[in-house]
Amino acid sequence: MVGPMWSPVWQMGWRSGWHYKFLLKGVRALIALTAVVAGAWWLDETAALIPLVLGVNASALAETDDSWRGRLRALLITLLCFAAMALAVQFTLHSKPALMAVLALAAVGLALLGALSESYRAIGSATLILGLYTALAAHGDGAAAPGLPHALLLLSGAAWYGLLSVCWAAWFPNLQVVQNLALLYEALGEYLRLKSRLFEPVRGVDIERRRVGLALQNGRVVQALNQTKESLLSRRPRNAGPTLETAGPRWLRLALQQYLVAQDLHERASSSHENYELLAQSFFHSDVLYRCQRVLAGVGQDCSRLAEALRLQGPVEAVSDSQAALEDLQGSIALLETLPELAWAQREQGAGAPVRLRSLRALARNLDGMQKVIRSALWPEQYPLPQADTSLLDRGPRNLAEAWARIRRQFSASSVLLRHGLRLAVALMVAFVWMTLSGDEHGFWILLTIVFVCRPHYGDTLRRLGQRVGGTVLGLMVGWALLKLFPGLLLQSVFTVVAGVVFVAARQTRYTLASGAITILVLLAFNQVGNGFDLILPRLLDTLIGALIAGLTVWLVLPSWQSRQLPRLAAQLLRSQADYLREIARQYQSGKREHLDYRLARRNAHNADAALSGALREVFDEPAYLRRHGAAGMRFMVQAHTLLNYLSALGAHRLEDQAQDFAPDVAQAVELLLNALADTAQAIEGGALTKAPVDAAALAAPLADGVETGPDLVLRSQLHLALSLVPELQRQALALVGR
Repeated sequence: MVGPMWSPVWQMGWRSGWHYKFLLKGVRALIALTAVVAGAWWLDETAALIPLVLGVNASALAETDDSWRGRLRALLITLLCFAAMALAVQFTLHSKPALMAVLALAAVGLALLGALSESYRAIGSATLILGLYTALAAHGDGAAAPGLPHALLLLSGAAWYGLLSVCWAAWFPNLQVVQNLALLYEALGEYLRLKSRLFEPVRGVDIERRRVGLALQNGRVVQALNQTKESLLSRRPRNAGPTLETAGPRWLRLALQQYLVAQDLHERASSSHENYELLAQSFFHSDVLYRCQRVLAGVGQDCSRLAEALRLQGPVEAVSDSQAALEDLQGSIALLETLPELAWAQREQGAGAPVRLRSLRALARNLDGMQKVIRSALWPEQYPLPQADTSLLDRGPRNLAEAWARIRRQFSASSVLLRHGLRLAVALMVAFVWMTLSGDEHGFWILLTIVFVCRPHYGDTLRRLGQRVGGTVLGLMVGWALLKLFPGLLLQSVFTVVAGVVFVAARQTRYTLASGAITILVLLAFNQVGNGFDLILPRLLDTLIGALIAGLTVWLVLPSWQSRQLPRLAAQLLRSQADYLREIARQYQSGKREHLDYRLARRNAHNADAALSGALREVFDEPAYLRRHGAAGMRFMVQAHTLLNYLSALGAHRLEDQAQDFAPDVAQAVELLLNALADTAQAIEGGALTKAPVDAAALAAPLADGVETGPDLVLRSQLHLALSLVPELQRQALALVGR
């Protein structure tokens, strides 16, 4: 009875864990490190463990999401970079000035590789780390000038893990795609849950705080969308057509459909049809807003259940009752239209209440559209997307000339990558001088700490710094206990494998845990050729010194303060929203088409919104004297995100095969909004507003007469809302730049 009862539970847990990125990376590391340790013991070459294990770790740090062909190409580039770096370090170990120059130049040059793509950024960072691993392994056995085999062993470990990664990608081509889709729908589910909270008609609710939380979560959704797009693009066949039928194998077609559905769902979810405070005031004594909340939360639950089903690679066993909730909402709206209180509201408040009732109807239509769209993600084979354009934009360099042009553009004082590379080079040189003057024979750990914790931005560096120190202390305590309790070298090798697995699996999501694991690995691995207890105090001191140097350098040397980037990001956001509005207008005039140009404009607008929200998160980690415009930045972000919500509603209500000509006042309103966005962006960048901010009523006047009637009610009402927002948006923009 025990076996059959527990077997399904165990199988479900295994299938679920198999599709978590944390465990996927750990399984690859487990295979690679187990083979390395077993081979070293079998051949009685335990002294080779240190460079082999460090080579595996360096190769894992360079690994990025790609197809097997992409990983093979990246592996060849990685090994070339690793070989050049290892040999350069190996041949300069006798000359400390030469070694310092090699590391400083490599820090700058490899940092600039990040201009090409995320994959090259990872390769550049891992190459610099491997250079320090080379020096560390050279001193691991106490030899002052070891021979070439140390570099060859490092490269062998890196090549072994790289080949395993290529084979893994070939055997399981869809695992990472499914994982990214699960993360995407999980983020969407949380976004919809937060969005549903805005519909609570409760007095005293801090709507502004909830808007800020929603804007920050939108950044996470955008990041998940971008990550999923890159994952799909890397696996898309080169000869794939622009439709789902010609996009590739069956699993890729289904994944593409779920990604496109997520894009459409995100646009609908980020839509706003009215000011939420006014809706709450108008329908405070009605249940209609609670019913809106119920529908939205139900769709969010469907997204969360889909995410879990994707991880389990099984069917969606149960969905929410959002369809019934939608029918209840439509009935509630129909009842409101018959109430005598509505006529009273119209006499007392003018057209406000009926207009908001029409906003509720538009909201209900959008929620109905979300219901239909989510079905294509829950059951993609039963509800295929007709004539979907699956084209994806490849932002990577197409040839060497374009790659060099991207790197050349980084030679600017405003380049974040160049400043980061120079800052890293200075920190390494300072640490190298300290290591030389103090005679610290383990001083390369100082340099490793600097490379691991130094990030392009101040706040991120401080977080990494604290995690590194905390993880090191934890790792030293656990490592000391393991050395005391398990003195056998073979058993310590097993713990070395476990520590390496944890480091590889946790380094991106739980860096404190990863730092503790790599500390344990170092103690146990070096104990194979010496006395691990002698390394505990040097490891702690060198980590503290490296953290101190990194913290001072990121503060004093060419700091990239996000506070000073806010005006540029704000202007970029407004310009991207203007481009989005232009594409929406074209769609209304030609009929709904989910082609690449429209999806690109929509994604650029959300990317710019996410970039601003991400920068604001960093701002509040910076020194207090730099945060003087942080509050204004948050207020601007809320206004700009609200404007994006109004534009998203315009996009959500496009109709297929139904083109419409703009009335003169509608065309004038679109042009007025475009000019206002461009003018505000120019003012943020140091110019002056061509017009003084005007009141909302005057700015929205072109639509005042037509918002009551006509076939384009949603178009008129959304433009009216957007134009009414412009004066406050301009005031917050000027406050952001201190004017």
